[in-house]
Amino acid sequence: MTERTLILGAPEWWTAAASLTALAFGLIAWSYTRGRARPAVRIACAALKALAVSALALILLEPLLSGSRPRRGANAFAVVADDSQSLQIRDGGESQTRGDWVRGRLGPDAAWKTRLGQDFDVRNYVFDSHLRAVDGFDALAFDGSGSSLGTSLSALTKRFRGLPLAGVLLFTDGCRTDVGDLDWSSLPPIYPVVPPSPGVARDVGVHEVSVSQTNFDSAPVVLRAEVAAVGFAGQSIVATVVDETGAEIQRQEAKSESDAKPLSFRFQFRPVRKGVSFYTVRAFPASEEAKLKDGAKPTAAVESSEQTLANNGRLVVVDQGSAAFRVLYVGGRPNWEFKFLRRALHDDEQIDLVGLLRIARRQPKFDFQSARSKRDANPFFDGFDNPDAETAEAADQAVLVRLGTQDEVELRDGFPKTADELYRYHAIILDDLEAGFFTPDQLALLRNFVSFRGGGLLMLGGPDSFADGKYDRTPVGDLMPVYLTGRAEAEASDVGAHRLALTREGWLQPWVRTRKTEEEERKRLEGMPAFETLSRVGRIKPGAVTLAEAVDADGELAPALVAQTFGKGHVAALLIGDLWRWGMRKKDSEESDLERSWRQAARWLVSDVPSRVEVSARPKPESSAPAVELSVRVRDPEFRPLDDAKVAVKITLPGGDALTLDAAADGREPGLYATTYVPKQTGAYRAVATATAVDGSTVGEREAGWAAQPAADEFARLAPDRAFLQTLAAKTGGEVIEGTSLDSFVAGLPTRGAPITERWTSPLWDHPLYFLFAVVCLTAEWGLRRVNGLA
Repeated sequence: MTERTLILGAPEWWTAAASLTALAFGLIAWSYTRGRARPAVRIACAALKALAVSALALILLEPLLSGSRPRRGANAFAVVADDSQSLQIRDGGESQTRGDWVRGRLGPDAAWKTRLGQDFDVRNYVFDSHLRAVDGFDALAFDGSGSSLGTSLSALTKRFRGLPLAGVLLFTDGCRTDVGDLDWSSLPPIYPVVPPSPGVARDVGVHEVSVSQTNFDSAPVVLRAEVAAVGFAGQSIVATVVDETGAEIQRQEAKSESDAKPLSFRFQFRPVRKGVSFYTVRAFPASEEAKLKDGAKPTAAVESSEQTLANNGRLVVVDQGSAAFRVLYVGGRPNWEFKFLRRALHDDEQIDLVGLLRIARRQPKFDFQSARSKRDANPFFDGFDNPDAETAEAADQAVLVRLGTQDEVELRDGFPKTADELYRYHAIILDDLEAGFFTPDQLALLRNFVSFRGGGLLMLGGPDSFADGKYDRTPVGDLMPVYLTGRAEAEASDVGAHRLALTREGWLQPWVRTRKTEEEERKRLEGMPAFETLSRVGRIKPGAVTLAEAVDADGELAPALVAQTFGKGHVAALLIGDLWRWGMRKKDSEESDLERSWRQAARWLVSDVPSRVEVSARPKPESSAPAVELSVRVRDPEFRPLDDAKVAVKITLPGGDALTLDAAADGREPGLYATTYVPKQTGAYRAVATATAVDGSTVGEREAGWAAQPAADEFARLAPDRAFLQTLAAKTGGEVIEGTSLDSFVAGLPTRGAPITERWTSPLWDHPLYFLFAVVCLTAEWGLRRVNGLA
């Protein structure tokens, strides 16, 4: 707002004006002291005459009113209209749509537009998914596929960078579909004009859908949907999940209590295939299900009581991983644990189990023997015909058996000795194996496997595990979520009947439970057998979480399952050494809780473990169109960033066509490659990133997916977002304008600030109102005297 100031054009007459005014005041005071009227009347008459004399005396000083105003035609003013589909909504009780209301305000004969053009250089723009300049608003169709409000305002600011832009008159409902925060400091004053809306009459819309991957065996995917039901209080709302073929996966039904309280639906299911899958969440009134069998299409809105059907469904992406995870089991002796673990993972397509079992320990290199006998091989081979000395382990080497390897070379020399050999696995399970089995380099390699590579590590209890296995003061001991020093002194407490009980944190972890409900899980725990072997450790490390405890006959608690995050990976310590009793003593032969528990534990171990090639698809906030940024991270065999790779991304479009884009190196991060794609069609998109090394070998490939659903995003919110528009106006120095106040608002714009202004002055003494003020004062004084008999 510009400020007006009063200045004096002839200040040199100040002495004369003051002298004449003082003389006049004296004469006035003398004349009214002699009057016969009441004192109040005489004072009022004297004051009125003094005001008139002061105003006339001020003429000698030539008072001027001065201020600043926008220079006509020097400042630009943008008029921006929203051309998206959300303005096609016809609110309850309204005879016209929001778009009709906007079109009426932007007509060529609007008086406010003529007035605005007298003071500013008016520029017209429309926006939906992007901003574009127009000559007029006659072609508004309100069929845009999105409302990129923030992106369009940023683009407008860039167009007028360095140019005088006084403000933006914005016609919109405020329902934006773009992502990202706005740079408030760079925006000019925004004046939103919001269409009047009495509110949503009747509508069911899927507002938010979130997908989370769990390690629960029977339902590894949890899908949560928030459904708003307005105008359907007391009626049943149905929500369903359908796959890409249209087959219904799950169905739920809930009754709407009130318009202000959205309904929450939670679905759990197991995808039928690995890799990227797409599912659709649909919601609709149970009474109108027959009308929606063909799908939620906006054109079908005439057949429904809802304001729109475009927001009744949403696509979601579920990524189950494209290749099987590899888990390396290393055991110190043949035991029942490996049997049950191998049986549990045998039919799991997502996990490949590789076993390395020691069936005979290494023997002393030198022993006293008779001169007649020469024994170079491990005594384990005594009595067996083994003529090939190269295939028999030497006396000072352990005898190892490999199971589930991909070829004859894998694990041929025992436990991996280099990073590229070990990092091909996603998780490692150590079972009853002492630290002396590994070399110091291998122990350090295990630590890097978790902290740097991001793998998972599980150590099982037993006579040669944890502190009994001499892992204290080793790199693996640093990994453990428990301290291996300060063990309980009473060794007798290590052996005895221990019952398993879940902690509060354990109840919250899906991979620790095996039953769907709490009641069923409690029955399962009560029916479990007691365990005889428990490895004793010290305190729990800071940041670690105890998920299960072992309870002895005296009620004393000891940690049984502890987990923690370490570096980029995670570690768990299962201190029970005879978990196999659970499988051997089950009451029902059909019961498979132990197998399910092993599968869930294995999936937890490999969850979030990165591959050599990782790809993500995310919206690009700063783009002027609804673009998707595809980011690919490539690593070498030792999981260091690979900067000289060639990355190609093959994108499969919703219609089945495909195209290939080259991803260029991104300087924001080593080993990061990025490319951008702007979806043109509505539906599901798949992207497969393939990385190739300099020597032409394939580093790996990874699949990702995203869904382009502009109609669902556009109609996610039906009521105008006044709160956002008020925030937008307040932070940019503007204000929200009502449609009925456009004329008065535009008329007052010259009194507001602008980049280019000019000074103006107006002689106050020459203004008719100035003399009118003096005449009014003298007339009022004469009237008072006349009424009171003084004239």
